[in-house]
Amino acid sequence: MGRQKTVQKKLQPYEIGELDQYLFGQGTHYEIFRKMGAHKAVQKKQEGVYFAVWAPHAARVSVVGEFNAWDFGANEMHRQEPLGIYTCFVPGAQEGDLYKFCIETQTGERIFKADPFANYAERRPGTASRVTDISNLKWSDEQWLQKRKKWDQKENPLAIYEVHMGSWMRHPGTEDEGFYTYREFAHSITDYVKKMGYTHVELMGIAEHPFDGSWGYQVTGYYAPTSRYGTPQDFAYMINYLHRNGIGVILDWVPAHFPKDAHGLADFDGTPTFEYADPRKGEHPDWGTKIFDYSKPEVQNFLIANALFWIEHYHVDGLRVDAVASMLYLDYGKQDGQWIPNQYGGNQNLEAIAFFKHLNSVVLGRNQGAMMIAEESTAWPKVTGAPEEDGLGFSLKWNMGWMHDFTEYMKLDPLFRKGAHYQMTFSMEYAYSENYILVLSHDEVVHLKCSMLNKMPGLGFDKFANLKAAYAFMTGHPGKKLLFMGQEFAQLREWSEERELDWYLLAEEPHQQIQNWYRDLLHLYRHNKALYELDTDPAGFEWINKDDTFRSIFSFVRHSRDNKKNLLFVCNFTPMERPDYRVGVPRRKQLKLVLDSDDPKYGGNGVERPKVYKPGEERPKVYKPVKKECDGQKYSIAYPLQPYGVAVFEF
Repeated sequence: MGRQKTVQKKLQPYEIGELDQYLFGQGTHYEIFRKMGAHKAVQKKQEGVYFAVWAPHAARVSVVGEFNAWDFGANEMHRQEPLGIYTCFVPGAQEGDLYKFCIETQTGERIFKADPFANYAERRPGTASRVTDISNLKWSDEQWLQKRKKWDQKENPLAIYEVHMGSWMRHPGTEDEGFYTYREFAHSITDYVKKMGYTHVELMGIAEHPFDGSWGYQVTGYYAPTSRYGTPQDFAYMINYLHRNGIGVILDWVPAHFPKDAHGLADFDGTPTFEYADPRKGEHPDWGTKIFDYSKPEVQNFLIANALFWIEHYHVDGLRVDAVASMLYLDYGKQDGQWIPNQYGGNQNLEAIAFFKHLNSVVLGRNQGAMMIAEESTAWPKVTGAPEEDGLGFSLKWNMGWMHDFTEYMKLDPLFRKGAHYQMTFSMEYAYSENYILVLSHDEVVHLKCSMLNKMPGLGFDKFANLKAAYAFMTGHPGKKLLFMGQEFAQLREWSEERELDWYLLAEEPHQQIQNWYRDLLHLYRHNKALYELDTDPAGFEWINKDDTFRSIFSFVRHSRDNKKNLLFVCNFTPMERPDYRVGVPRRKQLKLVLDSDDPKYGGNGVERPKVYKPGEERPKVYKPVKKECDGQKYSIAYPLQPYGVAVFEF
């Protein structure tokens, strides 16, 4: 007898086959989003939609929606073993239809869930998913994407503007919230960011979420840009427009936890599906949220494919991974008895560690030039180290230690700063242990922490002068840069997601002046290699005097690789004028003053110019070092350093 020939049915692109199930079960189906969810399809010459959902412990699943009058008995889904993926084709279902999955649990309860893989959702307060086709988005950013492949963030400028879309600007006098659409926002933010000199925008709260007050950090629709601001096509337009104008896009991404909303991922099939079953591992007591079960290959797959989805399908340039520390530590935010140790008795989540290594290896391996950025608030080692060397594999890490010390120092009355001098110098002790971003994010200007301006001591002029000095020090310090929206023009009030920024402040001169100052700092940063190309190399930074404690003055040099156009920073953090402040320089080469906080266009420093200058005469722009030892250097210059004054010299 001859061997019987098995004829396999040819699968349509949207249909799930044995290989799909195998890869999903291994956690390596990196484009599973092309199979799961809702996809327009044709079967037997009938147009409709093919639905697929993972619900391994469900007794039965059906799809309900506008196409069947929400009748749970109309379109029962077929269970595919061994993973428990349910599928069905619904003829007549079409683009724009709302739908949910009706899941009958093992106890006989019916629960209605939004699609975890939905690409579009009903606008809140509605919670249904919406059928949409994102297979043919319009792109014209190929030049940007090709350039990105050759881009190394370590050796290039990275100046990030952190933005919450719903509160950046709003339309006044409108009946709804007045949100800008994705398309409107694209045009307004592009004009502003280009004028200011930022390289990237980081967008908060893009993935679909039900509660505005969560700022987008409690996600129910991981594969859907929020419908608050428009359609998926509008979202793609925004990314494309920013890219065509030379601006990169980073999204906040939340693989740490998800909310308990009834329509979301929690107890998806009536049992813990996406989360750990044991509440000691599966819940955050402080946040009231569920924790993903990183031991399940399907959950890892859901998240890793989601990261790839944003970067590959929507052309996003990087993801800022939220709350990394909460994933790494089993006892994060928990008391004794609220957590269980790992197999070795420690508090490290070994499954989350493996997840990060897998995630970053795949995402960065497939997308050269993309960024994975960790918001990690502890001293966990090798966050940006290579996975093969037991690192987590991130591209960059937020420098939370620097942020804490820096803001604590800046809040002090200048009289007491000499007692906390180390807070401004300590960060250089570990500056090269990771690839860092210096951040002043939204977290620093909420919950009664004050805006950046109101963190500063004193009144009126003193606050603005302090903030100018702070931003200059941040610009000179090694590390990439991030500033939250509104702080560049010294927003007075704390940030609230319920209102737009106080743009009217720019009618007042001090706010204009500090905006000008920050703009010029960004342009200085972007156009001087000394400020970025050796960010991760100790050769790029040299203290001139880090020990002028009594006068609270810091001086340092940023070196370029070719040792040309180096920059000397001198920063005074007291209101005392130093008419003849002497500072050492590494070599006898004339120095050009390239940025001076005493310039009237920045508001000056509150005192008249020294009498040696004739009325209307400007301060010299070139300084020649003399052979006079200072700060351990053979040569030095004398400079009239003003109260809270900052001077930057090029040599």
